Amino acid sequence: MIADGNKPPPRPNPPPRPRFFRRLLKLLIKAAVLLMLLFVLDRLWPSISQQTQSFVVAKWQQLSLLQQDLPTENSLPSPLPQQNLSDTWGAARSQGRTHEGIDIFAARGTPIQATTAGIVSKVGENTLGGRVVVIVGPGGAGHYYAHLEDYADIAPNDWVDAGDIIGYVGDSGNAKGTPPHVHYGIYIQGNAVNPYPLLQKSEPAR
Repeated sequence: MIADGNKPPPRPNPPPRPRFFRRLLKLLIKAAVLLMLLFVLDRLWPSISQQTQSFVVAKWQQLSLLQQDLPTENSLPSPLPQQNLSDTWGAARSQGRTHEGIDIFAARGTPIQATTAGIVSKVGENTLGGRVVVIVGPGGAGHYYAHLEDYADIAPNDWVDAGDIIGYVGDSGNAKGTPPHVHYGIYIQGNAVNPYPLLQKSEPAR
């Protein structure tokens, strides 16, 4: 046995492990996360900014259109300026319907021009009209183009000016098999109005 007075001195505690590497590792992780966030923001911010700008411009255009006057007599250019116009408004149609617009005949594929500046609200299809384009113009009037063969390079929410090409004459929808034409209608507060008196008339090219 070892006498109490001869006990060996206690072993010193090991020095604390250096924290330098631990702190360095945390710093590197934070730096990596920060760099990743900066990279993501750099990639996304331009598109977010562009979307916001487009939204603001579209809303301003809509408000501007609503404050403008509705079309008046002989104020609108024809969607097919080189063609004769006939007033087919109110003519009898299938299923007891009446014609809510006018038909303007032209060769298949003839470019159709917007009659007014406005915002494209629809580029798509329905049962009666086939391929259709709808544009909201001054005063909130809806301008409806139907029986298209094909669309021009436009999409919903696009801005168009009067005279811009929006599609091409065809016979889609319930006009299949009839002479190619565009059905043009105008709707004010959801009610169809006769577009014929509002369109400018011109002699066809000789």
